[in-house]
Amino acid sequence: MDINDFPKNLNRNDLFSSPVWIVQAPELVDELNKFSEPFIQESKKHFKPMIDKRNKEFGNRKDMGHVFHSKTLIQDKNFIPLHNYVTMTAKNLLIEMGFDLSKYDVTLTESWVQEFAKAGAGHHTLHTHWNGHISGFYFLKASKLTSRPIFQDPRPGALMTGLPLKNQNEVTYGSPEIHYNVGPGTMMFFPSYMPHMYSVDIGYEPFRFIHWNVQAIPTPSKIGI
Repeated sequence: MDINDFPKNLNRNDLFSSPVWIVQAPELVDELNKFSEPFIQESKKHFKPMIDKRNKEFGNRKDMGHVFHSKTLIQDKNFIPLHNYVTMTAKNLLIEMGFDLSKYDVTLTESWVQEFAKAGAGHHTLHTHWNGHISGFYFLKASKLTSRPIFQDPRPGALMTGLPLKNQNEVTYGSPEIHYNVGPGTMMFFPSYMPHMYSVDIGYEPFRFIHWNVQAIPTPSKIGI
């Protein structure tokens, strides 16, 4: 038997892949920037004494390193159209993933807006959203000069490979993490188990986005409660 007698063409099965859905919706940016502005200003007002105290003790760094996080947006009527779309879309995506939702209510459980510090250094460390099934972002202020979302391979075993990549800028089956360039109007949905983070923002341009979690909750009347 010679090596040439063995099969040359192998069929690849992609198992346990993790989807990220992206759509561009720039027509919503101006209105949602307007509606989110009071929430950001409220957060800045809340953090101002803390920032002033730090700058007095350690030198004036302005708001460097801060992420201004709003209170919930769920009760605000101005965000109802967005929230309805997010909830409907998340339900459709869970069904697309193969889940049976006949005994579940798909509910928006969290929604908030964030803005990174004008002086730079705003970021998020790696995390997941344990209390959701579908999470997402809608970017209101962003560019190639701002922070960006980074997703890490959610499979713990994949990180054991430890082999170098031929091209760090190419997305391959071996990529341990994937960086996305986003702009105003970019909307992203992803499974809440996906580890993600935000790169350190330099502060050249404003960076603001809305973030949400959607959860499928058992319907009491359909599960015998």
